Amino acid sequence: MPKPFIGELQTVENQWTDYNGHLNMAYYAVMFDKAAEHLFWGFGLGPDYVKQTNCSFFTLETHTTYAQEIHAGDVVRIENQIIDADQKRVHYVQQMYHHEKKFLSCVLEVIIAHVDMNLKKTAAFPPEIQKKINAMLDAHKALTLPPQVGHRIGIPRRPAP
Repeated sequence: MPKPFIGELQTVENQWTDYNGHLNMAYYAVMFDKAAEHLFWGFGLGPDYVKQTNCSFFTLETHTTYAQEIHAGDVVRIENQIIDADQKRVHYVQQMYHHEKKFLSCVLEVIIAHVDMNLKKTAAFPPEIQKKINAMLDAHKALTLPPQVGHRIGIPRRPAP
């Protein structure tokens, strides 16, 4: 079991940058999503699974923390770490690093749910998939959680003098 799971390297495309000259926030999501697809395909949750079972998985919640900007042409590595899971959900975190310079660019925390598309309700993962998820969860328990995990968004206030 890879610790953490590292997807294939990705390159920031020119059309993904904004007027500030760095990767637009929407395309961070595109790159993280591609890395998550590879993670979940490894569990057996790819396009064939959706066609055969009419089940899929939906994102319930995300939290993004931007650390350092990246630009067109930069190559990134995304590390995926399973934090928690139950019979219907997976909680994971992804960290995007500049591949050459090794700095952390962005952190994405995510919770997904397995969904029966016929019923439009959450459903338990099949046992063979649950076993793979649990194996990676066990392998990732020894990893340190990034400090961004569980971070509450808000404007810090200082007491008035």
